[in-house]
Amino acid sequence: MSYIPTYDSLDAIYDKSFVAKQGARYQALLDKFEQTYHRKPDFIARSPGRVNLIGEHIDYCGFGVLPMAVDRDVVMAVATTNDDTKVRVANVNSKYPSREFDYEGVEKIVTIDSSSLEWSNYFKCGYKGMLERAQLKKPKGMFVLVDGNVPAGSGLSSSAAFCCTSALTVITANELKMTKQELTEIAIVAERNVGVNSGGMDQSASVLSEQGFALHVEFVPKLKAVPVKLPETQPKLAFVIANTLVTADKFVTGPRNYNLRVVETKVGALCLSRALKLAKPVDTYKEVCDSYFSGQDVSQDEQLKKMLSVADQVFTNTTGYTRSEMAELSGVAEDELVKEYMTRFPVETDVFRLHQRAIHVFGEALRVIQFGNVCANPPTDSNQVYKQLGGLMNQSQESCSKLFNCSCPELDELTALARETGAEGSRLTGAGWGGCTVSLVREDQVSEFIATIKEKYYKKHFPELSEDQLDDAILATKPCSGSAVFTGF
Repeated sequence: MSYIPTYDSLDAIYDKSFVAKQGARYQALLDKFEQTYHRKPDFIARSPGRVNLIGEHIDYCGFGVLPMAVDRDVVMAVATTNDDTKVRVANVNSKYPSREFDYEGVEKIVTIDSSSLEWSNYFKCGYKGMLERAQLKKPKGMFVLVDGNVPAGSGLSSSAAFCCTSALTVITANELKMTKQELTEIAIVAERNVGVNSGGMDQSASVLSEQGFALHVEFVPKLKAVPVKLPETQPKLAFVIANTLVTADKFVTGPRNYNLRVVETKVGALCLSRALKLAKPVDTYKEVCDSYFSGQDVSQDEQLKKMLSVADQVFTNTTGYTRSEMAELSGVAEDELVKEYMTRFPVETDVFRLHQRAIHVFGEALRVIQFGNVCANPPTDSNQVYKQLGGLMNQSQESCSKLFNCSCPELDELTALARETGAEGSRLTGAGWGGCTVSLVREDQVSEFIATIKEKYYKKHFPELSEDQLDDAILATKPCSGSAVFTGF
C-alpha cells in the first residue's frame, strides 16, 4: 500500500528548475502564516493541478487517458490545536476573505451551501469527505493559510487540487493512516458537495502522480492509475499550457456540444453491439471492445484498429443519422432511445454524426496507447521522440477539430501558431470549445516560444492583459509529484 509521502526537501516535489522559485514562495507562506496566526505551522500540505496530455472525450466511453500533474498547485500551511475543533481558513490572496467554521458532529460534520460561490466551500469539501470516512468524535482544531497558483477556470483542475489538499490537511492534522488510493476516492466523492460530478481523472492525477511521470488512468472495470515515465531527451521535454481565454457555458451549449457527444457515442455503441451480434447490447465503446474480443488473445491496439474498420463498415452514412435511422440501426424503438438518452440531458441537432464520433473515440484511444508505447520504449534519437509524441498530439487535435468538432477557431489558431513557433505537437486539452491547449516544446526553446505566443496571440486578441495575467494565461510545466506533506522548515 502506498501512503502520502512526507518530504523535507522541495527537490522531491518539484523539478529542480522550479525549486528556487518554490522555495521563495514557501518561505513567504511561512512568514504570512506567523503574521496571521502568531504561531508557526506544523506542516504544509500540497496537491497539484493537472493537464491531460492525450485522450480527449474518451473517458465517458470507458477508455483510459494520460494526464500529468503540473507544478502549479494548492499549498496549505497548517497548525493544529487540541483546545477546540474550529477551523480557521485564510488565503494569501486578499481577494478571498478569511473564514471560520466549527465541527458540527459525526452526522453533519459541516454545512456546505453549494448554491453559493464561496471559496471556502472547496476546503469544506475535503474536510467533510475525510471526516465522513474517519468518523472522529473530536477532530483537531486547525489554523490554515492557503496559497493556490493554479489559475481558476483554466481547465487545470484547480478545484480538484484544492479539495485534495484540504482532505490531506485533515489526514495529517489528525494523524490518520490513509493510502493514496483512499485519498483519491474520498476526494472524487467529496467534490460532489459543490456540485462537481467528477469521473476521477483530476483527483487521480493530483494525488497519485510522481515527478517525471505522466499517469495512465483507466476507469473500467474500476479506477486504476499507472505511472508512465516520460522519455529522457536532449534537450529535455517541456509542456507549455496556453489558455485561449475563450470559455463555453456548458449549461447553454451542452445540448449542442457535450451532451450531444455523449448521446452520439452511447447510441453508436448500441448500434455496433447489434451489428457485431454481441450477447447483449452495451452503450459504451469500451464495453463493445471487451465483449467482442472476450476470450481472444488480441492486443489493445489491434482491438482498436479492428474497431476503426468495423465503425467504417457499419456507419456508412457520413452525413449523419436521424433519430429514426438510429432506432433502426440499434434495434431500439425511437421513443425508447429518446427516453433513455435524450430526456435528462436534452440535445439539439439536425443529425447524429455516429461515424465521425466513433472514428475519433477509437482513434484517440489508440493514440493514448501509442503515446504510452513511445514512452515505454523511446527511440534513442531524441528528435524521433519529439516527432512521434508530437505527431500523436497533432493527430489528436486534428481528430478533435474535424471528427469530434470540439475545437473552436481560437483553439485552432493557437495550436497552429504553436506549431509555427516550434512546438513539435499541440492540441486542445480539457473538454474543448474553448479553454486550454498543451504543446510539446524543447526545453531550451520555452522562453522564446512563450514570448512569441504572448506577442502573436495574446497581444493581438487581449491587449489589455497585465504581465501577471499573461503569466497565468500561458505557462511552462513539467510532470511534478502528486499530493505530499512538506516539513522541511
